[in-house]
Amino acid sequence: MTHGPHTSGARNDGSPHIATIVHAGHLWDAYVDFENDARDPAACRARLRFEPPPGDEGLVSARTTVIIIEDSWEDALAKARSFDDRQLQGLLRSALPGDEEA
Repeated sequence: MTHGPHTSGARNDGSPHIATIVHAGHLWDAYVDFENDARDPAACRARLRFEPPPGDEGLVSARTTVIIIEDSWEDALAKARSFDDRQLQGLLRSALPGDEEA
């Protein structure tokens, strides 16, 4: 589900923050990253990005593939915000490289 690990640089590049969750004893911030689709400009596509706490060495950000496709930016954001902590933790777990169940 991941597009590979990303080093934790900019915590928020303007993407909407949807939640802060706990995973493996660390707080993670979840953001919605929107992307354009030239094949279907009417649809709003988005993925979730998880950022680890700043200064936590060894942790990398993770992101899902596009999992949200809605008719508008507002609908996509509402869909992302509808995920509960348990669902977000599962998505984070599936996007992290290796076994992160510490």
